[in-house]
Amino acid sequence: MGRHGTIAGRKAAQDTKRAAMFTKYARVITVAAKAGGDPEFNPALRTAIEKAKGVDMPNANIDRAIKKGTGELAGETYESGTFEGYGAAGVAVIVEVLTDNKNRTTSAVKHAFDKWGGNMGTPGCVSYMFKRKGLITIEKTDDVDEEALMDAALEAGMEDMNTYDDSYEIVTAPEDFPSVCDALKAAGYKFADQNVEYVPDMEQTPEDQHDIDNLKRMIGALEEDDDVQNVYHNCTVDLED
Repeated sequence: MGRHGTIAGRKAAQDTKRAAMFTKYARVITVAAKAGGDPEFNPALRTAIEKAKGVDMPNANIDRAIKKGTGELAGETYESGTFEGYGAAGVAVIVEVLTDNKNRTTSAVKHAFDKWGGNMGTPGCVSYMFKRKGLITIEKTDDVDEEALMDAALEAGMEDMNTYDDSYEIVTAPEDFPSVCDALKAAGYKFADQNVEYVPDMEQTPEDQHDIDNLKRMIGALEEDDDVQNVYHNCTVDLED
């Protein structure tokens, strides 16, 4: 989703959704582990494990998800998918899912769009407004020197760096994301967040409060669905409650 709010605000939102996030991260870990169960040689798995640990997912849950992916334990077969559409006020929305029942998930996503004044569209209807980017968030502290961070990130291969009130955001090409993460971690930097996301090129600013409320409800309903992994939008208004 669009970069809004503070690190503290995002952490608070994560706390309220912790149980649901365990389910979502377990699916991501299981799918990533199909390419190999050793995170040292599987960057996607390594990132998924780090994000799961970031929300205090128990190690036993992580290990079980890995074993399901490698076939050591029986488990469901998940299929990835992407849905696109418009929310209230013409806000572009992309929904990423991992599901064991595509029909169920399609119905649930369409229902959320329809219920809150949106319209689920065809593949490609809004994705042209976004680009895939690797994003690494580092909290602003007295221990982090902005110039030193920029130098290290540039040397590692970053594309850009954004500075916010409480954090720095390193932007990379998707293919450079693992190597930039590894280089910054080796340099001693700790991440508040890390992910490859859809970043909007074109933004929309709703003015009507009713539209904003409907957008919040729609995004909330989508994020509460266990099959939904990520929801991205191009709204400039903070839609986190």
